[in-house]
Amino acid sequence: MDTQSSIFQPKSVSDIYINISHFLDHFMMLIFAKAAYDAGKYFGFTYDEIIVYGAAGFLFFGAFAPLAAHLSDKISRSFLMIVYHFGIGISSILAALSANIWFFALSLSLIGIFAAIYHPVGVAMLLAKNKNNGLRIGINGVFGNMGVAAAPLITGFILFYGNWRLCFLLPGVFCILYGLKFLYALKMERGCKTATKENLDQPFAKNWLRALSSIGLSTLSAGFIFGAMTFIIPRYFETSLSSISTSVAITGLLAGVVYAIASFSQIIVGKMTDKFSPKLILLVISVGQILFIYSSSIFENWSLFFMSLFAMAFVFGQVPINDIILSRYVPDRKRAKILSIKYVLNLSAGASVLPICSLMMQNGFEMRQIFALMSFFAVFILLAAMLLPNQVTSERLDLTTS
Repeated sequence: MDTQSSIFQPKSVSDIYINISHFLDHFMMLIFAKAAYDAGKYFGFTYDEIIVYGAAGFLFFGAFAPLAAHLSDKISRSFLMIVYHFGIGISSILAALSANIWFFALSLSLIGIFAAIYHPVGVAMLLAKNKNNGLRIGINGVFGNMGVAAAPLITGFILFYGNWRLCFLLPGVFCILYGLKFLYALKMERGCKTATKENLDQPFAKNWLRALSSIGLSTLSAGFIFGAMTFIIPRYFETSLSSISTSVAITGLLAGVVYAIASFSQIIVGKMTDKFSPKLILLVISVGQILFIYSSSIFENWSLFFMSLFAMAFVFGQVPINDIILSRYVPDRKRAKILSIKYVLNLSAGASVLPICSLMMQNGFEMRQIFALMSFFAVFILLAAMLLPNQVTSERLDLTTS
């Protein structure tokens, strides 16, 4: 077999393909969130009962990231990305064909396992080019957020004209077709760094342990804030925008507008990190989160809407920074593993949101006080920014490997 044409040979692909894959990753994981009620009726379960059967998929979404990173290092990132597309596609089709609840739960778990491949492998594949990483990571983040926003809209549309099986079947078929397109688009790049001895021997940048400690602290704090903001805002709007509307549809739409507009802050922040110090930008973002998240706890109606919009812009804006910092301190050969660890930390912090918020509200705390708690967590992001080293240009790995 010609090694240049082997699917196991490290290859590259244009950013747009990796970005669309990010969109699909979040979209496929959230089909069940919208289709659960109809699927539950078919299998004879209430909504509260059936969502338990999707829990393993969300757990595996984070838990299998380190394994995906390990396999990508042993085989190749491009091959794992092919497995990713076909895996989530076939798993989604199996979910659509489920005849009983246990097969359905198994299919949802498989979706989570294959979806876990994207973040440690796809992002590492994107960063490997080491060119304008800030802007490119920012754009990639927006695609992921659009997948979050599109999932309930498209799934709802399919439910209106079809049923829950079509909600899994049609996207599953699309993922397989897109996987073929992705496979066709893969190509060997001349002088590809991933295959060179120079790249394999490349050391970590100076002060890398301090930088990773900063990333770890900000990842845990940001994971909780991100999870809480995306979960609480829709309900918070229902109770605190009474002068604007009491309609669940309108307040839900306003929450969607906040997420959609705020997500573009990732492009702005990503582009800024290509020109300015990530330490300075992280300091500004942490202060912005403290001020606007706390302000969201004391305002109502339109004032609350705009405070929430600014708060989410600063929350979304932080998303690309840690990946950019990582690309400047960690050599390409180690990025997938560290990205997977970072992702597990982020997911673990985000997963703690529901039990913590539930416990607080059961003990008499209001949503406003939860927002105040989130502004306190943002202080740890400020500390992470202060911990981050001042890296001179000559020490940046994303320049020295270009």
